[in-house]
Amino acid sequence: MKHLQLALLLFFLGITAVFSQSQKGVWLTNVRSEALDSREGIETAVSNCKAYGIDHIYVVVWNRGHTLYPSEVMQETFGVKVMPRFAERDFLKELITVAHREGIKVHAWFEFGFSSSYKKEDGGHILRAKPLWRAIDHKGELVSKNGFQWMNAFDPEVQDFLLSLIVEVVNNYDIDGIQGDDRLPANPSTAGYDAYTISLYQKEHAGALPPSDYKDAAWIDWRARKLDLFAKKVYETVKAIDSNVLVTMAPSIFPWSKEEYLQNWPRWVKEGWVDAIIPQVYRYDIKSYEATLTANLEFISKKDREKFIPGVLLKVDDYIPSEDFLTQMIQTNRKYGILDEVFFYYEGFKDHPLFFKNTYPKL
Repeated sequence: MKHLQLALLLFFLGITAVFSQSQKGVWLTNVRSEALDSREGIETAVSNCKAYGIDHIYVVVWNRGHTLYPSEVMQETFGVKVMPRFAERDFLKELITVAHREGIKVHAWFEFGFSSSYKKEDGGHILRAKPLWRAIDHKGELVSKNGFQWMNAFDPEVQDFLLSLIVEVVNNYDIDGIQGDDRLPANPSTAGYDAYTISLYQKEHAGALPPSDYKDAAWIDWRARKLDLFAKKVYETVKAIDSNVLVTMAPSIFPWSKEEYLQNWPRWVKEGWVDAIIPQVYRYDIKSYEATLTANLEFISKKDREKFIPGVLLKVDDYIPSEDFLTQMIQTNRKYGILDEVFFYYEGFKDHPLFFKNTYPKL
């Protein structure tokens, strides 16, 4: 009955015809998932995506200080070509081959962005090898937030390193898109107190030091603008290599994204530096979901609304949304003319296989 109600809603909204042409995506990760650990796992994941009407896969290629694909950049810079777990095979190449065979697009998701490690007090092997790359907070310490340690996103050398990984993937793989998220481009708003960034600020402010209050509005704006320029550089660099490769970002919701991680993503959309923005509208009840969704839509002009794709929470740790709540979130998206969504993350499909089989048209 629930599936019939949703189908009727879509019919009366008059969007059934275009529904199959819009994007239905999912994030595929190596955390709490073994889908990428074998060719069989990849075949199963792609088969499930096809059965569930998913036509875009956002697959992790960078986390915990390692690429998950064999990288010459990592080999030359840090002497570690690939995350040891994936040392025997190139799963990215396998996934692209299998997914393309089924008409599914694959995006390289640079999950950790400017974060060097998770729960490593010294920032992991990257910052042990490159201590000058450390992001420094207002206390003079390595920036660490919510368990993640950070590189200095304002340092040109660090930016060039991240960009070189993106370029490597675009050059070496038949990829359909690349994606940053709430860590690319980003830095916690506590960052910016390293020698390089302070010097840069002083050059632009007649020798004055940055405010000691890291939440100072002008200081937030100044740092956010620096990261805006990196977002622009990523977009222009990718498009110069292959204009068909999509550049998408999946930041936190705004304005929290700017206040906490210096991500002023409405500007990225306005300036045309992204092909799609996929904010993480992760909420646990429909009232909060709708309020957050509509609040973020206010930052997007009508002409850019088609670039806005909500990120929908499908599973995290032990949390799984009910089928009723999933239905409500999709209905809410359609209510505001949004035809697309991307789900976090793939393993959540196992809890709702019939829902997805009966909700989305098949490829």
